[in-house]
Amino acid sequence: MWGMDRISRRGMMGAGAVLAAGMALPARAAAVPGVSDETGNSVPGAQVLPLWPGRIPGDIGTHITRSVQNVQFGSSPPDRWVRGVARPVLVAIRPAKPDGAAALIMPGGGYSMQSFEKEGVTPARWLAGRGTTAFVLMYRLPGEGWGQQNLAPLQDAQRAMRVIRAHAGDFGVDPARVLAMGFSAGGHLAGSLATRHGEKTYEPVDAADSLSARPDVAGLIYPVVSMMPGLTHEGSRDLLLGKDAPEAALRAASVEQHVTADLPPLFLTHALDDGAVPVGGTLALFEAARALKRTVDLHVVAKGGHGFGMELPATESGSLWPQLLERFAASNGLFAARKV
Repeated sequence: MWGMDRISRRGMMGAGAVLAAGMALPARAAAVPGVSDETGNSVPGAQVLPLWPGRIPGDIGTHITRSVQNVQFGSSPPDRWVRGVARPVLVAIRPAKPDGAAALIMPGGGYSMQSFEKEGVTPARWLAGRGTTAFVLMYRLPGEGWGQQNLAPLQDAQRAMRVIRAHAGDFGVDPARVLAMGFSAGGHLAGSLATRHGEKTYEPVDAADSLSARPDVAGLIYPVVSMMPGLTHEGSRDLLLGKDAPEAALRAASVEQHVTADLPPLFLTHALDDGAVPVGGTLALFEAARALKRTVDLHVVAKGGHGFGMELPATESGSLWPQLLERFAASNGLFAARKV
């Protein structure tokens, strides 16, 4: 574990100031009893926020069909694998007693699908049970027929953070207390958001795009980090960048190559026995953050493999990562009034 001085949070224009300036906000969240149109199955009590009010960046007219695969492995809880994301959305899960904190959650799936239940709804419900308003991002998959496929997921992540802040008043959220959290390829997306939040990846579409896309804290769980040989997950790399991408493209999409003094406090966890995504990428990101004296926690555990979500048995040290992330976020101002 490595602790550095906390990053001071930047002031940002809230939704009220946007309205005062006479600019329109994105569409309000719609109460959808089962959200069946968005996930292929029900998420009781959730609300849906569309990300893009009109044409989606990179839309080249490809016909994309939603597919949801119900899966279960051994004694693990059932999961839903979502493909065919034609219109990205945020699925909001609200706590009974909100404390002002929010989380943007990005499921993994190698950029070929999204583990919506295991790495989206399950951590969202855990966070909501502790007072956090959780937003699961159903983002576009780069290999499904988008122009600028290498930017499509990051465009959605940047836009999602801005939409959450634009709707902060609707959800009782403090726009300066938003966690970005991602698993596997979703960890690459969360890491890209944490390091490339200021990069202009799309033309502004409404007032929300005047808001910051920078997370206040970022948590990366067994993440794909680098696109460089020996450090990457090849399937994620090929779907994001295409096969035989040049070295310049690999570096441009590698999270560890974009660490600056504006990196938010960063939590990392990975298992040494991960046979899918090399732990070396996470270590490279840790070293890049450490070199610039940024606030970073690193937790490497001996056992866990890949894709363990919140399902490791209590006998494994890796099962403690949710509590460790919560304490890290609290120490960096995310859970201001919460006892952890």
